[in-house]
Amino acid sequence: MVIGGAGFIGSHLVDRLLADGSAVDVIDDLSMGGLANLADARSVGGALKIHHLDAGSGECSSLIGMRTPDVLFHLAAIPRGDPSAQQLAASFATTMAVLDAARAHRVTKVVVPLPATALYGRPGSRDLPLKELPIEPRGVRGVVARAVIDLLNVYRELDDLEFTVLALSTVYGPRQRPAGGVVAAFQAAATERAAPVITGDGRQTRDFLFVDDAVDAIVRAGERGSGLVVNVGTGEQTSLRDLWSSIAGRSGKDPQFRPAAGDEINRFAVSPMRARIHLSWSPWTSLTEGLMQLR
Repeated sequence: MVIGGAGFIGSHLVDRLLADGSAVDVIDDLSMGGLANLADARSVGGALKIHHLDAGSGECSSLIGMRTPDVLFHLAAIPRGDPSAQQLAASFATTMAVLDAARAHRVTKVVVPLPATALYGRPGSRDLPLKELPIEPRGVRGVVARAVIDLLNVYRELDDLEFTVLALSTVYGPRQRPAGGVVAAFQAAATERAAPVITGDGRQTRDFLFVDDAVDAIVRAGERGSGLVVNVGTGEQTSLRDLWSSIAGRSGKDPQFRPAAGDEINRFAVSPMRARIHLSWSPWTSLTEGLMQLR
């Protein structure tokens, strides 16, 4: 069962699970995703059911009870982008309802991807690539993300609900909306021959992870890594200036630079070492190869 399965990462996860021969139930209120993202999944057939539901509703809990999934992938724990306090509060309440339903209906395992940039504060260059501990929330998103981890630990201790949290680096790939990530925004700007907007000086770095690699880690977490927070990234840093050069080439316009937010991260990358050990996972798509699949 995939909550948020009509979104960017969720729809790719659905494709992968169907290709593996799994029966998949998608629960999505379509507030962030869209049925168009599931067009490929619907066209190939297979055991796919799509439920237009609020994941925090009683109807969703009843559905979980009826379907009794072995693994529940919760991809809607933290809203993407720059969510308001109200959106974050609503997402946490939804996560509590989802986990309570999973506990009540004896779901074996819950896998929850969270944004790594919200979990590790503003690290120094010498600390990169980051290991999983300590968790130092950055902003309100980070506080909510850590609360989700705390909640999972409580359910595991009291109700034997197994979980794996995946701290994802900056995921990109097909189907991502321009507002959903810097790679998609740059790709849209290059297509329109427009100047991209960069907050800060563009020398800040991120760890860019292709969506197929991220999905492979999510699937593996369905059977591995129980009780752990596991970083999922390449461990490599790419500056936003270099990213724009890679996407637009010499024909691209110079970026427009705007002041960075007060909590802007200067440099960021996560170590995939624990993922190699506990998920038997390593990234395989280089940034160059991934960007080629967007053209």
